[in-house]
Amino acid sequence: MKRPVVFMTGAGGGMGWESFQAMLPDLGETYDLIVFDLDTDRNRAKFERFIGRPGVQVVFGDLLDKALVADCVRRSDICLHIAAFVSPQADYHPKKAMEVNYGSTRNLIEAIREAGKAETCKFVYIGTVAETGDRMPPIHWGRVGDPIKPSVFDYYAVSKIAAERCVIESGLKYWVSLRQTGIIGPAMAKIRDAIQFHNGIDNVLEYVSDRDSGRAMRNLCAYDAQGTLDPGFWGHIYNIGGGERCRVSTGEMYEVVYGKLGFTSLDPIIEPKYSATRNFHGQYYLDSDKLEAYLHFRSDSMQYFYDAYLKEMGAVRDVGKALTRLPKGQQLMGKLIRKAFAPMLNSEHGTKHWLDANMTDHIEAFWGSRAAWEAIPEKYSDLVRFTDWDTVVPIDHGYDESKPESELSLGDMQGAAKFRGGELLSEEMTTGDWKSKLRFRCAFGHEFEASPRLVLEGGHWCPECERRSWNYGKRAQVDPFFAQVWKPLHKDDELREYPKEVTELDV
Repeated sequence: MKRPVVFMTGAGGGMGWESFQAMLPDLGETYDLIVFDLDTDRNRAKFERFIGRPGVQVVFGDLLDKALVADCVRRSDICLHIAAFVSPQADYHPKKAMEVNYGSTRNLIEAIREAGKAETCKFVYIGTVAETGDRMPPIHWGRVGDPIKPSVFDYYAVSKIAAERCVIESGLKYWVSLRQTGIIGPAMAKIRDAIQFHNGIDNVLEYVSDRDSGRAMRNLCAYDAQGTLDPGFWGHIYNIGGGERCRVSTGEMYEVVYGKLGFTSLDPIIEPKYSATRNFHGQYYLDSDKLEAYLHFRSDSMQYFYDAYLKEMGAVRDVGKALTRLPKGQQLMGKLIRKAFAPMLNSEHGTKHWLDANMTDHIEAFWGSRAAWEAIPEKYSDLVRFTDWDTVVPIDHGYDESKPESELSLGDMQGAAKFRGGELLSEEMTTGDWKSKLRFRCAFGHEFEASPRLVLEGGHWCPECERRSWNYGKRAQVDPFFAQVWKPLHKDDELREYPKEVTELDV
């Protein structure tokens, strides 16, 4: 019997490479693999030794090359779309982020349709936790179906949201969207960019390791090829998370890492005024066990990252451990670390640069106001830290989730639309049909079509509002569903609208 063929994009990237490594024992036995990535010296060095190996075909090229993509799709049974133009580079090049992230997804879906494989080819899309944006305490627990709310200026998230909408509404029989969280491992330990100061001290993430992410992709392909993957897996959205052992606040992460260098206080290192207090992304997941139950991929904890970070520090680690034991050694080591931070803080996307240049749009987005920033203590030890991590503030999705999917009715969708400040314009709906599009009107008068799956399980709403701007303050005034993830973190007079530079319509 012919082995299924897996087509994996972004095979040379962090998640892609770990997936490839995990898949190697299966290749030529359980399934064959087409690996695809950009033609770079780095990728050629990685894959050169696998060229000609049974069960593997290496393809170098661009996912925006429709003919090349179509050729790979024609020969494939599963498409793992891992490739993406990610942050922090996406922050610097918004148009490229949209071209790559949305454009490649659209090309792959069109290729599947044109190959006549819409009923057979299985499409696995890797989304992102950034789609739901800032979920600072006390609303730091979340799940699939919560409002889509990309953080202001986060064009990576904007591009991935447009791509996910394309996937959910693709009409493909077999699709799945897996919203990836922060990936811990050696790559994260190497990041030296201003983005690390966008991640607030009380922000949380349920991380996952690069190795576990790779194992998830391997198991998905192996289980499907072996016929053991539950068919109910397809046609849904899931959060990828490492579970309880990978849940941590940014402050706790700092305390562990610098504690291993001998610091007994973070006052010599962390300047709270240069860390944003909101407008990043992250949450603890209420539902990440769902994906674990299907794919059985978890093995790592945060310790994996701490070990990788200390290893990355190399000789500095050993010097730091020795220095912090000396009188005033912690102060001296802290000055050295702050000196290393300075270029990032003063860069184009640096928090200190925004403050020094009085960039009011960024100040309001990341702190609320200049006055709110001024109220932040100078010392880390003077911060009033959040502590009630276990309490869940539930987010209402606006319909009866206890009902079986097969009982979803026109009345349910009418109520859900009203809870989102809008109106269901469609007058008919087949009970239990989550796939067919219905017609809606949002609170701002835009009419659009969307499936119940996109709205209820995906948390998406009006595409026109999403394209135009970040208009969250005014939206929260008229949309009770969205207000749940805005009002707990913002004042009623925060009504600034932030226009967007690029949308999927530009691609």
